[in-house]
Amino acid sequence: MLFKYLFINNLNNTFIGIFHLKSLIGELSNSNSKIRCIYALSMEKIWNKKAINRPERVIELAKDLSVTELIATLLINRSIDTFDKARDFFRPSLEHLYDPFLMKDMDKAIERLTEAVHKGEKILVYGDYDVDGTTAVTLVYSFLKNLDVQCDYYIPDRYKEGYGFSFAGVDFAAENGISLIITLDCGIKDGLKIDYAAEKGIDVIVCDHHNPGEIPKAIAVLDPKRSDCEYPFKGLSGCGVGFKMLQAFCIQHDLDTASLMSHLDLLTISIGADIVPLVDENRILAHFGLKILSLEKRLGISAMLEEAKFVKQEMTITDVVFQLAPRINAAGRIFSGKQAVELLLSNNFEEAATLSKALEANNTTRKGLDKNITIEAKQIVQNDSFYNQSFTTVVRSNNWHKGVVGIVASRLVEEYYKPTIVLVETEEKLSGSARSIPGIDLFDALGECSHLLEQFGGHTMAAGLSLKPENFEAFRQKFDDAVARMLNSVRPKPFEEYDAEINFEDIDKKFVRILNQFAPFGPENMKPSFLIKNVQNARFTKTVGADNLHLKLHATQAGQTQIEMNGIGFNLGAWIDQIVQGKKKVDILCTIEENQWNGNTTIQLNLKDVRLSDE
Repeated sequence: MLFKYLFINNLNNTFIGIFHLKSLIGELSNSNSKIRCIYALSMEKIWNKKAINRPERVIELAKDLSVTELIATLLINRSIDTFDKARDFFRPSLEHLYDPFLMKDMDKAIERLTEAVHKGEKILVYGDYDVDGTTAVTLVYSFLKNLDVQCDYYIPDRYKEGYGFSFAGVDFAAENGISLIITLDCGIKDGLKIDYAAEKGIDVIVCDHHNPGEIPKAIAVLDPKRSDCEYPFKGLSGCGVGFKMLQAFCIQHDLDTASLMSHLDLLTISIGADIVPLVDENRILAHFGLKILSLEKRLGISAMLEEAKFVKQEMTITDVVFQLAPRINAAGRIFSGKQAVELLLSNNFEEAATLSKALEANNTTRKGLDKNITIEAKQIVQNDSFYNQSFTTVVRSNNWHKGVVGIVASRLVEEYYKPTIVLVETEEKLSGSARSIPGIDLFDALGECSHLLEQFGGHTMAAGLSLKPENFEAFRQKFDDAVARMLNSVRPKPFEEYDAEINFEDIDKKFVRILNQFAPFGPENMKPSFLIKNVQNARFTKTVGADNLHLKLHATQAGQTQIEMNGIGFNLGAWIDQIVQGKKKVDILCTIEENQWNGNTTIQLNLKDVRLSDE
């Protein structure tokens, strides 16, 4: 079979191609399944080539930069269309960071922070319990402590206090003689708590990056997404906003920024984990942060990677996303986000080793919960006729672990390709996480349902929310109506974009070396992706991994020189019969990478999708 089956009891909105129908019926006729109606394979993806508005500019840029038209195409696809832009892209510099005082309220924030430092006031650094929040707290707290500022930090309990700035956090500040709170990765939607702090004589500086509603009455509200903020780059992480505040503090007081820049490893982790655009300032910051993560790892990060059995010296954003972020996040999901901050702050080897083992155990627990809850959520979808024609997935339970609902929502988006919300009922309230698909702004969609919600906040692609259980049915329908309207009632299909069509003969060490300079990769600067046609088995093509899920390709390209290439296709093992036994030619979408194994480095194709070639 070519695709993963999606077995459902009723008609679904995914479709099966005629070509695959016979093999599907053949397999089902030999099964003992009690399924009454099958109408689905996972949707076949649409392949879209990125469009260039002015094709002639490719030739011009190639000439300006003395590069091939293929490289010029990759640059223009990333809005790098001049010599100066290309120079800045390939040679990031900290000197190109924007003036932090361009951010609305920055002057007020620095004035209040300066007053607190000079007067010896005690400051509370308050951050969310996820990766962005905990890295932000570690960065700001470490910087202030290095200046001998009186400060403490606070991470809310995910289950007792929930997301964002909390009343309990304000009470902690009041009980401990704190007169200034700096919120990181939260606060923009917490006007009532900020008012509560003011009643207790506590000032608040908000450092946030979520979409604002009504601006809270804090001493200063730093958020580049404010409609009245003229800061040039809107894509900072929450940690990034905190960093800009400290950069402004250094400028104001003529401080050497070396100490601040030594914390770019933390900021880079937040950039990778929070899926913010990896362009502009974020790309500069991540470029230098990855150097620190590769060469001068702090003790807590080294301990975490050792526990994870990560052996590479040089780290990439992919390593941040798949190695560091899940473990840091697991602290807040399973136990407490404070655990992650303690590890990131640790200067004691034994303490770091103990904490890293705890985070590893938390992450293992998280994986088990994630898997089981995803299975249960899929069963809900399969058994409820609402989802046969819905444009969204909204599921709930009172038995699920709140710490993994965001991950489960992402799994369901991957499965059904619909904006998804996963809710947990606790203490007569439903709360949870939402994840979206390209083209649907969650914040706007939830805004249309705000009269049914107790609270919501977040980004275009991810959000959090809470509501009363009795509003669930009405909310589910209203949210679905809002998304259907945004889609013009047209069901979207998943797609893969690629930069250009190439042949095996285009791929050599020089080409790969240039591709590597496009890093760090992430949203809006994804790894260049290519279409290669008429790929066929050369020898040794096989399946690997648990249950033979992955395709290990060893191939040539029909009609081209007999160059042989290796490739890996995760979750594409089902193609083995077509490629090897059927001797079929296939087209592939792939990225190109260097594979390091046993001290050897080879070029490898990383397959994103496969389809049969036109014959």
